[in-house]
Amino acid sequence: MSDAASNTSLFGIHGMALELRSQRMGLLTSNIANASTPGYKARDIDFNAALQSEMAGASTDKATRRATLYRVPVMPSLDGNTVDMSTEQVAFSENAMGYSTALSFISGRVNTITRAIKGE
Repeated sequence: MSDAASNTSLFGIHGMALELRSQRMGLLTSNIANASTPGYKARDIDFNAALQSEMAGASTDKATRRATLYRVPVMPSLDGNTVDMSTEQVAFSENAMGYSTALSFISGRVNTITRAIKGE
């Protein structure tokens, strides 16, 4: 059994979701860090598309690459930067909540397995 298959059977969809949320967090952080960089194009991951791709058998990296899109600016700046801080902050907060939720499910699963092994 491959690592991906064993992780899926052990943690369900939450293991995949945690990996994707982590990669999305890095991308959103990069957008925020480059908010004043002239010509920087904000990107985001279509989480649902990436998760569907990974569930269909693609690796996390491949699923993420396929689902990474340039953000369409609400109000483009004169220097070509497409980062909108309010959009990035909302996306970051939403993603952080999803990450925390997935981590809670995985933690609960590990605790259940640990108790079962100990015979509690």
